[in-house]
Amino acid sequence: MRGLNNITDLSPAEIDDLIRVAEDIMTHPDRYADACRGKKLATLFFEPSTRTRLSFEAAMYELGGNVLGFSEAQSSSAAKGESVADTAKTVSCYADIIAMRHPKEGAPLVAAQHAGIPVINAGDGGHNHPTQTLADLLTIHRERGRFEGLTVGFCGDLKFGRTVHSLITALCRYSDIRVVLISPDELRLPGYVKQDVLQASGTPFTETTDLLGVMPQLDILYMTRVQRERFFNEEDYLRLKDSYILTPEKLTEARPDLVIMHPLPRVNEISVRIDSDPRAAYFKQVLYGKFIRMALILKLLNIHVKEE
Repeated sequence: MRGLNNITDLSPAEIDDLIRVAEDIMTHPDRYADACRGKKLATLFFEPSTRTRLSFEAAMYELGGNVLGFSEAQSSSAAKGESVADTAKTVSCYADIIAMRHPKEGAPLVAAQHAGIPVINAGDGGHNHPTQTLADLLTIHRERGRFEGLTVGFCGDLKFGRTVHSLITALCRYSDIRVVLISPDELRLPGYVKQDVLQASGTPFTETTDLLGVMPQLDILYMTRVQRERFFNEEDYLRLKDSYILTPEKLTEARPDLVIMHPLPRVNEISVRIDSDPRAAYFKQVLYGKFIRMALILKLLNIHVKEE
């Protein structure tokens, strides 16, 4: 592979292999401590990030490699007008692999077309976030042991949520998946995702504004924040930002083995009182994200560590 732009760049078998490697890293971290010695990861983050950038950096350090890069566009030559293509060509002279986040959809793909090294899409606008999807899939696998036969509810901002779009795309390739879409009318899942992904794969789905009404059905509840940065109108953001707030009271009818997920950052859509609930898995997602990114870096650099 030359990189990862979209979750569909990976087959289900390749995803399963990444999960297997990630779980082996979790069990035997010492085995992987020098796997990337002498290799460099460039983190090109044109948009703010905490979890994704630090998780990529931690992943490379724990593989024995090194990291260089920038955490905002203003600290790069993009502030002088340099194109993404030229940035990618330049950084290819210094690093072995790139992780790029950019507010413009398609920018990491452009970088991949011009870089001489693998490029990982670490989030591009409201479009894709494939490594978050890998972290989500590892979380589901660790918490439920399978993908097949699950009912997954997505709640909140389904219109602009790139993590939602990517995870739905990934899950629809597994059998017997059912999707429940919970959002205000203004933030419903885009028609192209429903048509090109859900309907095209034959995945049954329902749309509702009523979280409590569907709660007993759910195996997974994937909460999202209403993203201020994706709105052109501040008035619309303020009107919709508190549409769904998950509290312990709202979990009364939930299944005892429900898995509550969130790509983070959280604003107030999940009460901190839920953090101690054994069903809360969103901070586990953060940790799993590091391990799956370690597995992905190894795959893209074609580094194989012998598993005993």
